[in-house]
Amino acid sequence: MFVLPELPYAANSLEPVISARTLGFHNGKHHKTYVETLNTLLAEADDRLSSLEEVIRETADDPDRRKLFNNAAQSWNHAFFWDAMTPAFKPPSGDLAKAIHTAFGDLTALRTAFVEEGVGHFASGWVWLVAEGETLKVISTHDADDTVPLDGVTPLLVCDLWEHAYYLDHQNDRKGFLQAWFDTLANWSLAERQLTAARGAGPAWAYPAATKA
Repeated sequence: MFVLPELPYAANSLEPVISARTLGFHNGKHHKTYVETLNTLLAEADDRLSSLEEVIRETADDPDRRKLFNNAAQSWNHAFFWDAMTPAFKPPSGDLAKAIHTAFGDLTALRTAFVEEGVGHFASGWVWLVAEGETLKVISTHDADDTVPLDGVTPLLVCDLWEHAYYLDHQNDRKGFLQAWFDTLANWSLAERQLTAARGAGPAWAYPAATKA
């Protein structure tokens, strides 16, 4: 069975951008429910896949297993999202800063692209900074869809576009949420490690492996 990973920071440490109340609902209820439903579906199917990434890849293109995919992908997306934030914000540096400069010109241009992609995304989903080969790109995915099944794509950062991620704190101001998130919470240390992995020099982020029930 898969576990709900512990948050890497205190529930109130992302304030004021994300309140402890929002994080409590989002992690303690939404994410927890995805993981519990995932485990129930896997048990019912007697599916013994050991990695969540494997579950996602095996179900991504199977319409008959869409419920399993949705809960697996949402479990993965949320865990990566928690790690894609930090209360100890530091701007990108080193090879990551160089890659941002090459792809976007500077961090301000990346911020504009990231926020515009998120604001322009209709309804629920996720906005990502990804590495595809040597190129950095900003993309968005709908609902539970994520980057795991995409060949040659490594996620560096992600921000949640579902309304429950920001509505208690920002109401319908998705743009304001994305701007504040990018400016104060984005975990560029994770992004740098992911870029290193994309270039073949280390392991990429992975969801905790399944444990025996």
